[in-house]
Amino acid sequence: MLKFITATVQTTSLIFALTASAYAEGGAQPGPSTLEMLIMPAGFLAIMYFFMIRPQQTRAKEHQTFLTALKAGDEVVTSGGIIGRVKSINEGFISVEIANNTVIKVLKSAIESQSPRAAAQAAPVKAE
Repeated sequence: MLKFITATVQTTSLIFALTASAYAEGGAQPGPSTLEMLIMPAGFLAIMYFFMIRPQQTRAKEHQTFLTALKAGDEVVTSGGIIGRVKSINEGFISVEIANNTVIKVLKSAIESQSPRAAAQAAPVKAE
């Protein structure tokens, strides 16, 4: 049994010695260059810009043009989901009539979009 243990220890130390010298002969592996390290984050930034930032900017521009084009009589939806007609437009506020003789004053930024009914009427009808 002692011979077996001694042979196993010698074999194990021989394997370690051979593998250590094999790695030592190859030398250190060169690391990635600076350019290779910068390509991945630059790619992620480009993807984020084209799929997240740019569409958000275009939506913000469209919403801003919508708010500047609002006039009295337009039917709008607020961010709270209230649908009504624009009665008057002030500097930062819009008066919206939501029922007969019921007018609320909301922030101009709280106007979400045109009402679905008004949007359907404004959309061109496709000829089939």
